[in-house]
Amino acid sequence: MASSTGLAGPARPLADIAADPGPASGALDAAVARVRDTLEAVFAAVATTGTESRALLARAYDQEKRAPVTADLAALRPGLHARLAGQPLVSGIGFVAAPGLLADVPAWLEWWQRGPDGTVRPLLPELDPEHSAYSDYTHWDWYTLPRETGLRAVAGPYVDYLCSDEYGLTLSAPVVLDGRFVGVAAADVYLRHFEAAVLPVLQRLPAPARLVNARGRVAASTDPAHLAGSLTRGPDFAAVLAGPPAGRREAGARLLPCAGVPLVLVTDA
Repeated sequence: MASSTGLAGPARPLADIAADPGPASGALDAAVARVRDTLEAVFAAVATTGTESRALLARAYDQEKRAPVTADLAALRPGLHARLAGQPLVSGIGFVAAPGLLADVPAWLEWWQRGPDGTVRPLLPELDPEHSAYSDYTHWDWYTLPRETGLRAVAGPYVDYLCSDEYGLTLSAPVVLDGRFVGVAAADVYLRHFEAAVLPVLQRLPAPARLVNARGRVAASTDPAHLAGSLTRGPDFAAVLAGPPAGRREAGARLLPCAGVPLVLVTDA
């Protein structure tokens, strides 16, 4: 909800994403490729949102010589609606402003999501700290990881009380303008949709496996000892993500970066 951006082709239906990736040989490569393709499609939407947000903010600062306001971000809406319609994994998408960025409000989410009936609607959260426990979004992983690392991030799974009350993931990337962090572009993915995309290839591996984010949170798993949402302790997964593509072995397990996207495949295979 990196400075590097994901590139992907046209969005595919969920059924196609979860289709058989090929023969059993090279199961690890197939699993990594499926995770990469699934997430890069979402990160491509996040990257476009970040590019458009940066351009709107730059126009206010550079051309109009003023601080941006919430009305400037309204220009993002056609693109956000199109991404929700065109990317089946994305349930919500938008730009989250750094506190103090906008002149007319202390904080703001220009966020749109797909409702249960398929309609696109805005998120209108209560951001008054005197009335809402969710007013300060700056401590959540989907915000802090891009801000602190300058990289793309996968946060969760967690119950998204702010947006949907669903169990899900948030994929996010920092938005930087003239060297200054100004917020994050992000997209939500329901966990059930992500699992439908990646569990078939994880189940083909010869040993239990799990996908873990930079902070050790399990995003999907076929290992009953490490359920989705649990926290894996021990290895430095951020270091694995920053290391060589071949990964490493630790405590008898193989830790394999997922081809540039911020998840680690952990398996005994």
